[in-house]
Amino acid sequence: MKYAEITGWGSYVPPLLKTNDDMSKIVDTSDEWIFSRSGIKQRHYAHVSTGKMAWLACDRALGAAGVNAEEIDLIILGSTTPEEICPNTASYIKNELGAKKAAAFDLNSACTSWFYAVNVATDMIKSGSIKKALVVGSERLSLAMDWQKRESCFLFGDGAGAVVLE
Repeated sequence: MKYAEITGWGSYVPPLLKTNDDMSKIVDTSDEWIFSRSGIKQRHYAHVSTGKMAWLACDRALGAAGVNAEEIDLIILGSTTPEEICPNTASYIKNELGAKKAAAFDLNSACTSWFYAVNVATDMIKSGSIKKALVVGSERLSLAMDWQKRESCFLFGDGAGAVVLE
């Protein structure tokens, strides 16, 4: 029976860090209020695009796996915040990496996007239609948040994580 395994992983975490105390300067809240409801103490916000964060995470995942981008058959970006609808952001990642033979598409299913993307890539490997996939989740939700909503503005940060599946 064929199976897929993670052979490399990488991430990109933006340098801008905001604590709960920082959030209390934006909206009527406190560290205690946020932490008691969410367990969150801090979050990161990006100064670069969803695609660039994803590309950096993918490049790191390829390095960890010891895989050349030209060996990748498929790139799936799981994201709710792609660069634009057309062309897809996965194609930007493909071009930046130089993954010439890879198929590339975005998968948007909110919080479950990355998990569905891993499942799709795993099934394609198990079926024998591909050998190596790059799956990345990247979000820049800070651009889409309503910073006046006390109940939700503190929940989301920005960043990217990628895996190589073989």
